[in-house]
Amino acid sequence: MAARRPSLWRNRDFNVFWLGQTLSVLGGSITLLAMPLLVFEATGSVVQMGLITVVTGATGIATGMFAGHVVDRTDRRRLMIACDLVRALLLGAVPLIWLAGPRIWVLYVLTAVATALKTLFDVAYVTAVPGLVPAEDLTAANGRLMGTFAVGTLCGPAAAGFIAAGVGADWALGVDGATFLVSALSLRWVTFGRHGDPEPSAAGPSAQGPRAAGPRRSGAAGLREVFVAGFRFLWTHPLLRPLTVLLTLLTFVTMGATDLLVYRIRHELGQDAATVGYVIAASGLGVVGAAFAAGPLRRSFGFGPCWLGSVVLIGVAVAGTGVSRSLPVIGVLAAVCMFGMTLGGVCSMTLRQEVTPDRLLGRVTSAFWTVHNASGPVGAAALTVLADRHGVPAVSVAAGVFCLLIVGAGLLTPLRGSRIAGPPPRAAVAGSPARGPAGARHPGSP
Repeated sequence: MAARRPSLWRNRDFNVFWLGQTLSVLGGSITLLAMPLLVFEATGSVVQMGLITVVTGATGIATGMFAGHVVDRTDRRRLMIACDLVRALLLGAVPLIWLAGPRIWVLYVLTAVATALKTLFDVAYVTAVPGLVPAEDLTAANGRLMGTFAVGTLCGPAAAGFIAAGVGADWALGVDGATFLVSALSLRWVTFGRHGDPEPSAAGPSAQGPRAAGPRRSGAAGLREVFVAGFRFLWTHPLLRPLTVLLTLLTFVTMGATDLLVYRIRHELGQDAATVGYVIAASGLGVVGAAFAAGPLRRSFGFGPCWLGSVVLIGVAVAGTGVSRSLPVIGVLAAVCMFGMTLGGVCSMTLRQEVTPDRLLGRVTSAFWTVHNASGPVGAAALTVLADRHGVPAVSVAAGVFCLLIVGAGLLTPLRGSRIAGPPPRAAVAGSPARGPAGARHPGSP
């Protein structure tokens, strides 16, 4: 008779990691709302809000060019701790700096540095978690991590609204800084690799640390090869290629969605910061629903129908939130949008991890994020400038129509008939939580 496996609840390393990231997710969800609120309070400009988003996207793209290479050749735990500590320092300094008055340039600098650190952390997070649990426990571990993300997304914005209304959005960022410190301390007591960290890459070193790797390319040629290794895999795969192209188009019209929503509620509807927090918190219900529904939906309908269906939901919701003047309706549509983004993100991440060799996972993840996020800064700038000139309703309807055109294009690709469904050979790892400019992934792009 086979020995009974220990419960996941008895896995000390995973549970310490999970508890530390739980608080970090909550803090990141606070920043998701606090950053645009702080920019709006300091400038009153939707264009400035969009520029912060542009800095986020552009820095993420630049860092993504080499993030996978760094992660595949570095001790992941130490890298994640370093990223958390520096971000804790940066965010914790914001309320102290704001005591002397708003300094918008500080937010630009903070956003650039924190986004670079976030990109490194996110890639390390995705590729390191399989080293915490046995392969047979990955599905349960993923469910717990995604559930944590859902709860944080639900509670964080409401907390941000209360903090911003009470003591200011700058102190909300300070709270997020404290959660990064907790995350760093928790990682200090976690040991990765007990259950088989990803295999050494073709370049030589393992994920746990640098080792002798033979001759290495240097300079521009070496950096180009680092990126090309992941990009080549994406481009030659019959499903990842169209997925990457379509997700790039989707990111163009959705990266600035939070900015438009905040501007719509605060400026065009004249509501306070706490109301914005309630609406964003309501959108978290969509994340909760998708966290439970993604697995069954993918098993029932397959990857392609689920991903294309998620884009339909996003398009309808983006258009609806832009034209409605009813806060309850906007809250419901925001939840539908987040349901679509979370469902699409889980499906795309799962597919990528199902078909990517372990030794390439860091570089493929980095290339995937870099390519499809490349359009985000341009789209965020365009949408916010157009919203400033023509209003949020017109821009939101145009964005919704664009999403439906993406679905139409997807029906002409192999995604239409894709029936890849779980359980995968290597279960997907719940992506690093969706965070705002100081530490966040775009919701639709795990």
